[in-house]
Amino acid sequence: MAKKLVAVTACPTGIAHTYMAAEALQKAAEARGVTIKVETQGSVGVENRLTEEEIRSAHAVIIAADATVDKSRFAGKPIIEASTGEAIRDAARLIDQALQARAPDLVEQVAAVKAERKARAPGWYRHLMTGVSYMIPFTVAGGILIAISFMFGINAFQTEGTLPAHLMTIGGEGAFGFMVPILAGFIAYSIADRPGLAPGMIAGFLAAKVGAGFLGGIVGGFLAGYLVYYLNRAIQLPRTLEGMKPVLLLPLLGVGITGLLMIYVLNQPMAAAMNGLQNWLKGLTGGSAVLLGLLLGAMMAFDMGGPVNKAAYTFATGLLASQVYEPMAAVMAAGMTPPLGMFLATLLAPRKYTEEEREAGKAAAVLGLSFITEGAIPFAAADPFRVIPAIMVGSAVTGALSMAFGCELMVPHGGIWVLPMGNVVTHLGLYALAIAVGTVITALVVNVLKPVKE
Repeated sequence: MAKKLVAVTACPTGIAHTYMAAEALQKAAEARGVTIKVETQGSVGVENRLTEEEIRSAHAVIIAADATVDKSRFAGKPIIEASTGEAIRDAARLIDQALQARAPDLVEQVAAVKAERKARAPGWYRHLMTGVSYMIPFTVAGGILIAISFMFGINAFQTEGTLPAHLMTIGGEGAFGFMVPILAGFIAYSIADRPGLAPGMIAGFLAAKVGAGFLGGIVGGFLAGYLVYYLNRAIQLPRTLEGMKPVLLLPLLGVGITGLLMIYVLNQPMAAAMNGLQNWLKGLTGGSAVLLGLLLGAMMAFDMGGPVNKAAYTFATGLLASQVYEPMAAVMAAGMTPPLGMFLATLLAPRKYTEEEREAGKAAAVLGLSFITEGAIPFAAADPFRVIPAIMVGSAVTGALSMAFGCELMVPHGGIWVLPMGNVVTHLGLYALAIAVGTVITALVVNVLKPVKE
């Protein structure tokens, strides 16, 4: 079968070069006997718009543009990028590159989507996720060490001087003790660079000390970061004294002012809010627990690693330091379900998926088992109105079942690979059942919605 190509051309003014590049690509493709459709994004708007079916059936995409072009709809396709000038001068080379290009594998697609999301994210979200990313290694290591300690007996750590006691000290007091200061410190670091790190960590330490938890850490991190950022802009020193700012003035003022504000203004209200949240979560039973699981599960699937997903994940991860483990179990199970469901869907109804999608399904299975929800992104990008509702239904059911079963998870990542460890997750059999049920529901719903490929 002859390969088909699609292309997009765009220039800043949207007049001459947009259409000259399109014409050059069409002539070069015709000379090679290749079918190509070129969408022009010119001054009069989008002309010759590419349809979903045309993109799906294309071997590769050429983007010849000097202006921003949305590439999200081309997820899973090889993309050749060039300027309009290059397309005008050497369209034949671009056609040859497109014909020889290989489709990115699923891991490459996930990495590209993550990078694009990070670049587009609003400032506050980037700052928060910077803190969360630095906090996660402490949470993972601490949670696993605590679970290993429990393997010797649920109360074995209470005997001083024993290995379980030392593991609990390292994991519980050490790693978990640093969680909130690290979260707050790197939020502030993201905002104000290195001078914000010490004030942010002190804010997190003070929040943890009074039980304000991750809520206090987040507020303290943003407070410290923006305080130091604006102090840095406001304090003007002679050139000879400028070096004092990052090593003396900013840390001193930042730590002092942030610390006093945390102690006198923020700590008590944040501790009260955190205490109320913990009591509410621990008191959830029956329908209330199921509703929370439904909400967290749907959030995990909605944008697969985007802001809504990360909000649910951050909420559950932050609660680990407060010994509230049920939301983390629901979140990880629901995050595993979308890629696992899409893998199963490609097995149950292969005629509804392209060859590339069937291959992507195999990789999605590994990503799903590893709790990498982004493994479902290529399927959602290609058919969002069918895939996203289906995976949300499956993940919502998984989250609800996990909460209804009372499953608790001690670690914030690792997927199926950490589950065989003793005491990492409670009610392991029921937890696996929740993931399996959500996976099957996802596959069945998406296959009911999707048509058979021509």
